[in-house]
Amino acid sequence: MRPDVPQGLLDRAGEWDDLHRWERSELGKALRRLGLTYGEIRELIPVPKGTLSDWCRDIRLSPEQIAAIESRSSPSSRKGIPVDSQGRRRVELAQIRAEARVFAQRRLDESFFVAGVALYWGEGSKTRNSCSLTNADPAVLRTFVAWVRAYLDADAQFVLSLHLHEGNNDESAQAYWRSQTGLLEAPFTKTYIKAAGTGHRKNHLPHGICRVRVRNPSDHWNRVIVWIDVVASNFGPLPMTA
Repeated sequence: MRPDVPQGLLDRAGEWDDLHRWERSELGKALRRLGLTYGEIRELIPVPKGTLSDWCRDIRLSPEQIAAIESRSSPSSRKGIPVDSQGRRRVELAQIRAEARVFAQRRLDESFFVAGVALYWGEGSKTRNSCSLTNADPAVLRTFVAWVRAYLDADAQFVLSLHLHEGNNDESAQAYWRSQTGLLEAPFTKTYIKAAGTGHRKNHLPHGICRVRVRNPSDHWNRVIVWIDVVASNFGPLPMTA
C-alpha cells in the first residue's frame, strides 16, 4: 500500500507552477522520504525522472520502506490506488489561467474592468486562494462588489469582517457596513478589536475598517492574479517626464 501523503504536501504539489526551484527540490525530497517510488512522486509533481533522482540521491530508504515498495511493484498491486486528483487540479488551473489571460486581453479597453483590476492590485489580498479587499471607504468596497459581480460571478456571495478599536460599537458598525456595501444579508466573521494604546491617536474611525471577502475564492483568485499580470504588462511604467 502506498504511504499516505500529508495534505500539506499535496497542497504544495498543487502550487507547483508557483514554486521556486529549491522549493520544488524540497518537495520532491519530502515525498521520497515518505517511501514513495519515483513513479509515484511523478504522479503528484511534473518533474523529470533524472532531476528527481538527482534531488534524492542522498536519501536512504529504510528496509521497511524498500520492502513495501517491492510489495506493490507488480501490476496487480496497482489496483485501488487513488486517482491523482492533484494532477487533475493542476490541469484545471492551467486551463483557468489560460482562459483568464484571453478574457483580460479582450477587455483592456473596458475602463471598469481595468479600474477594478488596478484597485485589486493596490488594495486586494495577494494571499493565495483569498479574494478579498479591505478598506475604510464604503465607495471602494461597493466598487469591488460590483466589479466582482460584473466580471467574476454575477451570483457571488460575500463575507464581511471588521477591524475596530476599543470603544467602537460592534453592532452599530455591522449595521453601517451592511448598509454601505449593499450586502444586507452578508454574514460577519468575529470582529477584531484593537485594544486601547497610548492615547496619542485621536482619529479612530467610528465604524472601523471593513474587509469584503468572496466565498469560494480559489478560482477567482487565480483569474485575478492573471488579470493583474495582463494589465501590468499592457499599462506598464509610465514614461518619465522632465
